[in-house]
Amino acid sequence: MGELERRMVDLEMRIAFQEQALQELSDALAAARDGEARNSLLLHRALEELRQLRSAMAASPVTGDAASEPPPPHY
Repeated sequence: MGELERRMVDLEMRIAFQEQALQELSDALAAARDGEARNSLLLHRALEELRQLRSAMAASPVTGDAASEPPPPHY
């Protein structure tokens, strides 16, 4: 019975370590998904801002005429 008991304890320890590893992997996956969702949101916001800037620039194109700009603050 001693050999059987030792094997059972060994199996129980292995299962405990596997459960811990699975929980760590699950936590890491959840964190990665949260990060991906946050990055996706930031990317969509940046793209929307870029679209708005392009629309604003197309509506009033910059002429490049220095005379139309105000003088620098040190004048």
